[in-house]
Amino acid sequence: MKTKITYLFLCAILLSACSHMRPTYLESMAGQYKSTSLVKKEAVPLAFFPDPIEIVSIGDSLTQGVGDSTKAGGYLPYLRNRLEKEPQITAAHLINHGKRGNRSDQLLKRLDSNLLREDIEKADSVVITIGGNDIIKVVRENFSNLTIAQFEQAKIGYEERLTKIINKVRSYNGNSQIYLVGLYNPFSKWLTSFKELDFIMNDWNESGKEIITDYDDAYFIEIGDIFSKSKEDLLFSEDYFHPNDRGYELIAARIYKNMEVNKFGEDTLEASAKGIGE
Repeated sequence: MKTKITYLFLCAILLSACSHMRPTYLESMAGQYKSTSLVKKEAVPLAFFPDPIEIVSIGDSLTQGVGDSTKAGGYLPYLRNRLEKEPQITAAHLINHGKRGNRSDQLLKRLDSNLLREDIEKADSVVITIGGNDIIKVVRENFSNLTIAQFEQAKIGYEERLTKIINKVRSYNGNSQIYLVGLYNPFSKWLTSFKELDFIMNDWNESGKEIITDYDDAYFIEIGDIFSKSKEDLLFSEDYFHPNDRGYELIAARIYKNMEVNKFGEDTLEASAKGIGE
């Protein structure tokens, strides 16, 4: 009888001990699960995947860099320096296909060359300067009797050719950013008798703006105010037509300001994300 009582007493103690231990054990397990809860991932910044970029510049003397005392390519080196300060860009390769005196019809023909086509196909961005020499052609052919009607007639052909230029660039590369740099009025110092030129420049710029904005990932960059509002001397002293070094520096700053630099590196980021997912 004593043995039976002892046995029952031990069972009671064990049951009592288990009832006290169970909550402690569950709390411990809950603590473990809590400490291993999932944390929401933040988006990976583009700077985590630095990438080189390639920019192709096509057009006239503004692209070639006439007036640049360093002969380094006008606005291009200034633009490269700004871009390479971006954390997601390891290097900016800028290719200069500018040619002094080019009008829109001449640039359109040059775009048929294999060299320009191959470079545009690889470009992250294409920057275009064109139209200034189309206007100069009107001035030269009608210098003694300039009228607004002459410029309006010439603008019709310019609009058609500009559309073809952009179409051709887009056909070579469906993913690149396209930037059309606007026109500025350099004539104010030596053609003071024709005050309507500011109106004409603005009119042609409006046409360029309307055309370029019809395309995806394509932008118009206004530079006319850089020259009209600045108190600095921004023109090349030998012709008072092309920008000087400071003029090109300010053009580069305006292009950079309007560039979608935050999109550079997205391809690398997407490719890396796919690799991680696979």
